[in-house]
Amino acid sequence: MPGLKLTVSGTPDEALSRRLAAELTTLTCTTLKKKPERTMVQVRYLPHEHWFIASRSLVDHGKNSFRLEVTITEGTNTRDEKSVYQKKAFALLSELIGNLHPHSNVHIIDCGAISYGYGGLTQEYRYNHEAA
Repeated sequence: MPGLKLTVSGTPDEALSRRLAAELTTLTCTTLKKKPERTMVQVRYLPHEHWFIASRSLVDHGKNSFRLEVTITEGTNTRDEKSVYQKKAFALLSELIGNLHPHSNVHIIDCGAISYGYGGLTQEYRYNHEAA
C-alpha cells in the first residue's frame, strides 16, 4: 500500500503529471512488489524561485529538482530492494524531468504496520486477518 508524494520544480503540467504517476506506479509495483490498485501517487509542483538548495533558488542554480517520498509498511522490502528502487527512481525522474540538481532525492519512509493503513484499517489488522 505505497503512498507516493512527488514534488517537482516548475509549473503544473497535467500531461507530465499523468506520465509521472503511471511510470512511478509501474516502477514501484515491479521493484518493491506492490499492487497497482493500492498505489497512490500525488504530484505537486513548486516554482523554481521557491525551491532552495544551499540558500540559492533553483533559478539561481539553473536546474530542476524533485523530492519523491515513498511510504511503505515497515519490513515489507529488503535493503537491496530499496537500494535498487532509489537508483531506478532517480534515473526515471532524471529522464522525465531533465536538467536535475544532484540534490534531488528519493526518501523511502518505513511506517509501522500498526500506524499505517487505508480504508480505516491498519496494515497490521489486514495482515492478521488475511493470514487467518
